[in-house]
Amino acid sequence: MATLSVQSVKKSHGAATILKGISLDIADGEFLVLVGPSGCGKSTLLRCIAGLEELDSGAIVIDGANVTQSEPRDRDLAMVFQSYALYPHLTVRENLAFGLKMRKTPPSEIVTRVAEAARMLEIEPLLDRLPKNLSGGQRQRVAMGRAVVRRPKAFLFDEPLSNLDASLRGQMRIELMRLHRQLSATMIYVTHDQVEAMTLATRIAVMKAGELQQVGTPDELYQHPANQFVAKFIGTPEMNLIPADDARKLALVHSLPDGTAQVGVRAEDVHVGHGVGAADAMVEVVEHLGWEALVHLRIGALALVARMKDPPAVGARTSITLDAAGLHFFDGTGARIFSSNDRASAQRARP
Repeated sequence: MATLSVQSVKKSHGAATILKGISLDIADGEFLVLVGPSGCGKSTLLRCIAGLEELDSGAIVIDGANVTQSEPRDRDLAMVFQSYALYPHLTVRENLAFGLKMRKTPPSEIVTRVAEAARMLEIEPLLDRLPKNLSGGQRQRVAMGRAVVRRPKAFLFDEPLSNLDASLRGQMRIELMRLHRQLSATMIYVTHDQVEAMTLATRIAVMKAGELQQVGTPDELYQHPANQFVAKFIGTPEMNLIPADDARKLALVHSLPDGTAQVGVRAEDVHVGHGVGAADAMVEVVEHLGWEALVHLRIGALALVARMKDPPAVGARTSITLDAAGLHFFDGTGARIFSSNDRASAQRARP
């Protein structure tokens, strides 16, 4: 496998600046997910790593070697696209073998590698079928198999599950996690779906408008977001944000750090139906999700979402309190000033 370094990469398309000096190091065997809204530059960055886009400036380094000027075929990276990109006239077996034949791999080794990939991805019964006779999930397995047989230095995935329905996406996420564990491979994965990012990644890089907002483990981004953008983008439902004036007026928070413009709180830290001196709220909507529900509350003009197991009825008046240990404070620029759980993390880190 490989280490990979993106160094001050800039890229423009005409007058539009797509990447604004991205620097990022990916460790050997890491599953890094690039996540962000459409148009943030994440797919462009992946294509720059693959050599499919020419950089305006900066460098791509693989295992210590600068490959910025190298052709895609010379970088030893395998890319899986959302469109599957299978040859329709070739069987699954032939699709898996095609790239190896182009590299003049010995026939006996091709047979071994194809069988190994088919077994790993559980597509052995499909080897003699044409792509038109496969489901979407099966086609994506074949596309991944075609990358696996290459035994590349790293795998690049460009929104590979976006064409699948919700059930298949869930199944394929499990397949990808299993594949990463079996191969101990370096993987870089692009998605706009933060659920995919949270479930797949060893680390997540959040992008916005061509810039990195934060890089960290899923837990770090969820518990300690660097700014309001990350706080709202990571997590379902998104973090509640309360203007500082409302937090004071409604006595939802006892004290605010200097410079606080917004107070953030996750849905699980909004407690409903108990608390002395709690704020009075009305239940507007209840989303039942099986073992839990999302309760949409309103206090005057302020809307909040709580996560709970036994929700009150729509239209009910209820009290709410905020868990003091789950508060995040942001300044007027959107940057995080402080999170209540910073203290707990610091205490756990002490010897």
